[in-house]
Amino acid sequence: MGTIKVNENLSPPRQVNTRSSDRVLEIGLYVFAILMLIVLIYPLYFIIIASFSEPAAVANGQVWLFPKDFTLAGYQELLKHSNIWIGYKNTIIYTVVGTAIGLVVNISAAYALSRRDLVGGKYISLLFIFTMFFNGGLIPTFMTVRDFQLYDTFLVMVLPFSVAVFNIIVARTFFQNSIPDDLWEAAQLDGCGNIRYFVTIVIPLSKAVISVIALWTAVGHWNSFFNALIYLKDSSLYPLQLILRNILVTNQMQSAMGTGEAPRLR
Repeated sequence: MGTIKVNENLSPPRQVNTRSSDRVLEIGLYVFAILMLIVLIYPLYFIIIASFSEPAAVANGQVWLFPKDFTLAGYQELLKHSNIWIGYKNTIIYTVVGTAIGLVVNISAAYALSRRDLVGGKYISLLFIFTMFFNGGLIPTFMTVRDFQLYDTFLVMVLPFSVAVFNIIVARTFFQNSIPDDLWEAAQLDGCGNIRYFVTIVIPLSKAVISVIALWTAVGHWNSFFNALIYLKDSSLYPLQLILRNILVTNQMQSAMGTGEAPRLR
């Protein structure tokens, strides 16, 4: 039986050294991420340092990295208005209640539209999408709110606009692509109905999309300004944003009329 000779002079195959190129790419990604972080955080940081600066310095563009002519006059003026705490309370209540109602309505509608056995599901989805391009208009909406006796009430801030079609589409897409139909078939074999399946199986598997929609809804209610401006008359129901707007407008009018202290220009 012959023997096989191994050429000991053969060198091992050369490996392409990609460590340096990977390192450069990693550094580039870190630099890009840091720049994006600065772009996103700086506006918030600027608002904070501007609140501790003289208005004239802010108007003249002298505030960049640190407060200019440090002052607490803005906060002192703000705390003079006792209704600021009423606005905080109302906004927190609107946010909590409105988010809860919005989640129940939008998640339930999204699950129903995600079911493939829903008769006319595609046409119903088109009707929802149609409202994103063409709505009833401000005046018809105002008349509808008034006819339902919701005008100038607590419910007008949390109930009429609880349906968000975009959130429904996002949740429906998640249900269709992430929840397999086999789970429903297996649940049916165990005697599980639609509501029980939705509550005990679908919702626990959808914590990610529910968290995102809850965040979007909460931010929307916290920043709600236009609805309160149109549909609220009682100042005790005003959210924080509307109260801040009224304070700002009042101070600007006083400065323009000469009854308030105008900012010092340098």
